[in-house]
Amino acid sequence: MTGTGASPLAAPEGGGKRLRKALPRRALGELHLPPDRDPLGILAEQHATRLPELIGVRVGRMLQSPFAFYRGTAAVMAADLADAPVTGPRVVACGDAHISNFGFFASPERSLLFDLNDFDETAVAPWEWDVRRLAASAYVGGRDNGLSEDDCAAAAHASVEGYREALRGLVELTALERFYYQVDDSALEARLSGKDLKLARRATAKARGRTSDQVLAKIATRGADDRLRIVDQPPVTQHVETHADLADMTRLFRQYLTTLREDSAFLLLQFRPVDFVLRVVGVGSVGTRCYVLALEGPDSQVIFLQAKEAQPSVLSTYGRMPKAVPGDTGGRDLTEGHRVVAGQRILQAQSDPFLGHIIGYAGEQGRHARVDYFWRQFRDMKGSIEPSRLNRSQFLTYVRLCGRLLARAHSQSPSGRAVADYLGKNDAAGEAFARWARAYADRCEADFAALEQAAAAGRFPVERNV
Repeated sequence: MTGTGASPLAAPEGGGKRLRKALPRRALGELHLPPDRDPLGILAEQHATRLPELIGVRVGRMLQSPFAFYRGTAAVMAADLADAPVTGPRVVACGDAHISNFGFFASPERSLLFDLNDFDETAVAPWEWDVRRLAASAYVGGRDNGLSEDDCAAAAHASVEGYREALRGLVELTALERFYYQVDDSALEARLSGKDLKLARRATAKARGRTSDQVLAKIATRGADDRLRIVDQPPVTQHVETHADLADMTRLFRQYLTTLREDSAFLLLQFRPVDFVLRVVGVGSVGTRCYVLALEGPDSQVIFLQAKEAQPSVLSTYGRMPKAVPGDTGGRDLTEGHRVVAGQRILQAQSDPFLGHIIGYAGEQGRHARVDYFWRQFRDMKGSIEPSRLNRSQFLTYVRLCGRLLARAHSQSPSGRAVADYLGKNDAAGEAFARWARAYADRCEADFAALEQAAAAGRFPVERNV
């Protein structure tokens, strides 16, 4: 991947009126789908690059509900949006900004932040794509929660209104003020009261308890020789000595250290890899190569890292966006792992100090098959608010907050002001996106039913309850 020409993130000329003339806000409510769309074909195509023994787990997780299916079909949505009308401005996009992709994590100062949480699909893309992904997830998630159609529409509308209102305020700040703006647990709690506040406090307490010590007690053990070993729990967690050995992992660990900040690298120089396992994560990511590494340091202290395969963003492969690392202006050859790390650093208010990347290989295929990876901490004060457990009022509050956090991420791009001007001071865009979200939710449920039928016919393997 190389950077070429003028930045696609350059702020567009003209303001909101010009953009509204080119694409009226009411037109945002129109669903444009490719006439030859093949969502199951896209899933099958993705499976061709994944570990075959885990495809059934991925399908089984997607068949838990239409919302679970939606979480696993970022590629399908990217293909659906590729030729849809857009206003023009592009941002560093998350690429998978659904309502379950927000959560808690620790800042380097050990504060607990709430923000976007997953960046496998990050790329430079139209701002509307993230907003559509968010609004449709609010609608599909609302249906999964048993909300009425009016309430689902209200949820989709609230997510967009949260985005619009926050973006208008953020673009009035200086670039430095936007850069430093963040939502920690105290700021989150200040917005809540009653049952909403109690729910948030339970979630933050749980997140604060998810440390390396907790992971050590939960998934690892020491043998009679005092050697630390992660416990096998197949198929979710299992040793795969045929993929690599500890010497291989140590060499890759040293490569990873060269991509870290100097202070983080200096700290990790005191640690050494002692064990690693293949681990199944998420819904859409199932089948990609993801490893958890145990590192042991001074006084037998243990840190857990995750090395996760970084495939090309679906915004590039199916949305046809240019391949590039967000923020890069050097024209260098860059990796997919670097893309993910750069996107996370741009879009999050503060990011994991142990974010890094390597050029690795598909272990089960040998060193000839290149695979890019990004590395990060595993479960360091990470947590979430489970949308399925929220009542109507809590759900509306939560999705509005997600919209506000997406706006903070998009406000880092130079075109943020143009987007805010286009959205304006009323909820015309929110109403339109909500109409679109309902139509796309219908399409999602039809696609989910098609996958159920295809799995029943044997076209896709299924392993449930994993």
